[in-house]
Amino acid sequence: MTASTHTPHTDHAHEHGSKCGHVAVPHQDHTDYVHDGHLHRTHDDHVDECETAGHSVHEGHDHQHRDGCGHVAVPHGDHVDYVHDGHRHAQHHDHWDDH
Repeated sequence: MTASTHTPHTDHAHEHGSKCGHVAVPHQDHTDYVHDGHLHRTHDDHVDECETAGHSVHEGHDHQHRDGCGHVAVPHGDHVDYVHDGHRHAQHHDHWDDH
């Protein structure tokens, strides 16, 4: 699994947590929260944009994610990720990536 980049999200007064109303997505050793089309994670005294660095192919993934596939859809930048088996899958060309 690739590391996450450290990109603080400035001017973010909202505090994410179990009752904040945003979709919680398990991600590596923390939880991301879907907010305004991107993913936030709490880091020390601020919130970061949680983006993985690099490209991580999810091998052997035969399931085709789409609307109604049964997995939580997460708007993420210019595409949609799907929460599956404790991580996010994103379609990339002819395969799925782990985000």
